Parts: sequence; C-alpha cells; structure tokens
Amino acid sequence: MSSSNPSRHFAFALLIPLVLAAANYASLHQQVLGFLGYHSTVSSLPAVTIPQATLVGTIIDDAFPTPVEAFLGFPYAAAPTGALRFAKPVAVQPGNETFKADAFGPRCPGKQLLPPGGGEDIWSEDCLTANIFRPASLPKDKKVPVMVYIHGGAFNRGTAKMHNTASMVGFATEGFVAVSFNYRIGALGFLNSKVTEKEGVLNLGLHDQVLMLEWVRDNIAAFGGDEGDVTLVGLSAGAHSIGHHIMNINSPHQYPLFHKTVIESGGPTSRALHPYDSALHEAQFQMFLTLTSCSGLSDTAILPCLRNASEASIVEASNTVFAHWNPSVRWAWQPVIDNDLISRRPLSAWKSGNYANVPILTGFNHNEGTMYVPKTTTTSAQFREFWAELLPHLGNEELDVVEQLYPDPAVYPDSEYLDTRGLDVGAQYKRLEAAYGHYAYVCPVRQTAQFSKTPVYLYHWATNRTILGGANHGDQMWYETFDPSTTSVSSTHKELAGVFHDYIVSFVLTGDPNAVEGRWKRPVWEAWGKQGEQEHKTMVFGAGNDERAGGKGKGVIAELLNDTWGSKQCEFWWSQTPNVED
Repeated sequence: MSSSNPSRHFAFALLIPLVLAAANYASLHQQVLGFLGYHSTVSSLPAVTIPQATLVGTIIDDAFPTPVEAFLGFPYAAAPTGALRFAKPVAVQPGNETFKADAFGPRCPGKQLLPPGGGEDIWSEDCLTANIFRPASLPKDKKVPVMVYIHGGAFNRGTAKMHNTASMVGFATEGFVAVSFNYRIGALGFLNSKVTEKEGVLNLGLHDQVLMLEWVRDNIAAFGGDEGDVTLVGLSAGAHSIGHHIMNINSPHQYPLFHKTVIESGGPTSRALHPYDSALHEAQFQMFLTLTSCSGLSDTAILPCLRNASEASIVEASNTVFAHWNPSVRWAWQPVIDNDLISRRPLSAWKSGNYANVPILTGFNHNEGTMYVPKTTTTSAQFREFWAELLPHLGNEELDVVEQLYPDPAVYPDSEYLDTRGLDVGAQYKRLEAAYGHYAYVCPVRQTAQFSKTPVYLYHWATNRTILGGANHGDQMWYETFDPSTTSVSSTHKELAGVFHDYIVSFVLTGDPNAVEGRWKRPVWEAWGKQGEQEHKTMVFGAGNDERAGGKGKGVIAELLNDTWGSKQCEFWWSQTPNVED
C-alpha cells in the first residue's frame, strides 16, 4: 500500500545536513540497507555534488569482487502530483542542499505481476527517482561507459529495483556507471486519448524517460560516467521503450542521448501500436472517467477533475481498466502514435532508414507467452476466438493461416503443441502461448535483426525455469545481473549467469559482446548476418537445461547456431505488421 506520507521520500525540503551524528546514522543506514537485502560498509560514504544537490550515497558489498557505491532514490523530476499530475515532467531546479541517497524510492503505482524487489513494497505518485551504481574502484582520471536500465512491466507495473543493477556492476571486470529509474506507468503515465492529445500530454511515461536521459547527459560526468558513451538496456516494456527512442526523429537533442542499445524480449514492432484516438483506447479512457467520477464533463474540465481526484481513486481506476482488458491482452495504458516521440508506425520507420543507427544486442525467450495468455484455453474454437479478439482486423483467411501454422493437437496427435505435462491447464494452452510468444516478442525481435543497418547480436534464451513457464518472459534479467537467485541453483546456472553477464557487460563497455574477456570462457558471438543471408547466427543460451524445473539436464551454456526456430511462423507475422487495426 501507499506510505502514509510518500512525499517525505523525495522532497528536497527534507534534505539533511551532510554532517550527521555518526553512530545514529550508521545504525539507521545498516537497518535500511539490510531490509532491502543489501549489506553496506559505512566507514566512508561517497558523496557527489551536482547542480541540484549534494548526494550522499552508500556502499554495497554483497560479496562482490568490487564493492559498489550507490546513490539511491534521488528525484530527477519534480513530484508529478497536484497540477503536475497528467503533465509533462519538470526537471528538479538547482539547489545547494544535501540529500541522503541511501534507499530506493517508492515505485510508481501499478498492480505488480512479479515481486518488486527487496524491502517493503511502497508505492506513491511521487515516484520519479533514479539510482546510480558505480564501482568503488572507479578510475579518477578518465570517464567510463554508462548503462541506463529501463524497467519492464507492460507499461502498467514494474520498478527500477527489480533489476539487481548493483550486482551487475559489482561483478564486472571493468568499470562502468549504471543508472536505473522509475517512470510513470498505468493511466498516470499513458492516459492517451483525444482529450489528452489536445492538452499535449500523451505518452508521459516516455517523456519521463527522455528527461532521465537528458539528466544523464547533463550530470553523469560528476559520477565518473561518459555522457558520450551511453547504452540503453531494457526488457519487455523497457525494450519497447528503447525501440521508440531509436525511431524518434523529432526531439531536438543537442547530440544523441544514447549510443548503444540492449533490447530484450521486445522492440519497436512488438505487439500493437495504436493512434492516440483509436477506438480501443477511447473506450478505455471513457471507462476510466466513469470510475473516477469525471465523465460527462467538457473536454477542458476533464483534466482538472482528474487532478483533483484522490491518488487512491486514480490508481484503483487505472488498475481496474487494465484488469478488464487483460484477458484479451488488449492492454490499456500503452504508448501511442502521438506525432511527437512516436511520429510513425514502427515498420514505416524501419523501412525509411531514418532512425538512430546504433549497435544493438537483442534477444527473445523460448516461452514468451506463458504469463499472458489464458491458461484455461481448452478448445480449438477458443484458440481462434483469442486471435479474433486480440487482432480484430484479421480476416478468416488470416485466422486460418494462424491455425495451420500452429497445428491443432485436437486434430493432429503428432502436433508439437500436444500437452503431455499433466498440468492443470487447458488443452490448447501450450499451443496458444507459443503462438502469442511468436507474435508479440519473438518475431518482432527477429524483425529488428532483419531491418537494422548496424551490427545486431541476436540471442535465444532457452533454459527452462519451470515446467509450466519453460524459458519464460523476463527470465534472463536475473542472469544478466549475476543475481544470487540464479547463481545458487547449480554450478551450471552459475556459469550460465556468468557467461551471459559477461556478454552484456562487454557490449555495454565496447559495443561488442566479445571484446572484454570477463570472468568466464565463452564462444565468439558473431553479429547476425555478418557473413551474408546464409549466416544468420543466433547465440542460444541454456538449451536442454531443466535443472530449475526439477530435471537433471544440464544442456549447453551457449552455442552460436543458425537457429531457424519460429522462422516460418515469423514470416507470417511479419507479413501482418503493415495490416493494422486503425
């Protein structure tokens, strides 16, 4: 639930003096970090002065080879409350106060699907905070590369601290500065409609991200980071966000805000992207107005009404609308074409050749759909009805093709989608999760590799975490950070996490996953298509490993293959990319 006084976590009015009573502070500091699952050394706290304030951080040394200095929970924007609710973000003004940056700030409101990370789960509208992590051994005489992590969560959930960024930095063999942050989600971040278009407040969550990147450009050098060498890393909605930033040609940046990207389980063409005035989003907007008692008003009176509503009523309405459309996966509160940050349909942007030409590392998981499609899908008719509802612009001919591409286990006993696992799921669930995973994630990731003019390193995450979920959407996040939840499973999983972590860190540092040796021996990862059309190589991780799912198979840690899995289905889904609903 929300804290009783959420603004206390952010307001610079409550900033403390730098000189604190050492004994009292050390006790409080260790309690807070221990509660969050971190262990800290308090002998010498790091401090950095930027135009907005002096930030006093903490030191995290969870058995990392290199202790990590962290600056947590500091605001990068003014509180988006009151008159700034449903408004573009406003940068924090210069000041000379001191801010104790030793604990994560509250997450932005949204109904969590996964645990938000260690410590108490506190949410608040006043959530636009950032976190910076750097090795304590950072060289003083040169700037190092920067990673900015954009969290996922369907643009309706998630928070920065879900990603164990401290561990990712602490286990790296070469130093870099990492940034994570919260951005507005749900209706507070994506209340997209004809009314909000008139007010100029579409895609507010993406505007939060842009402000964060501008903050990094202007301030990261004070932490030892190189503003001219920034890599964006994001999973799911974070990956979709990065795709939109790559395609953004309208923001008048003095120079690029990022220079490399890691786009995981998502991309610019993932799922559906509607215009701001689509019938679907208008229906969701009207339901939201009804739930907040702001319906039936003139257009000019709607936003004042919403800004005066209680935080609880706004959040409840946002979650209720999302839940209403969740079974069909026609999700509410999504980015839209706004003729600003998103000025074109992503496929048109790819084909134009006019986008940010940055190196890309991207990948998909083998079972991307398991968390999202109805587990009770039992009949062949329900399989077809799911697609007819999700993509109403598909005609009978296209729906017939979908059914042919994913052979019906009720008709074909040798179908790979015949479910023999003995789980409490419908007979068509395995078939549906595979098809949705291809449509929403796998094929858009492959499409990025197809279209990008710059080097792309493509991966396929294949290690099974559970019998039901398989290689589930988002599983790779805990491996890239070398998180204890993965390294403690077995020696094989520790190696898998180490190899994957070393690849990602090497790419963040150099734009090449092979350039930095790291701690683990690993095969050379060639760029996709480097040797021509016949050499579309994909790095496959953990194929055949089912230890976490209760099996004994150790599989292969990493292998570069001409991976054709899903290629036939992707040809169809690619053909439907220009076939839009509105």
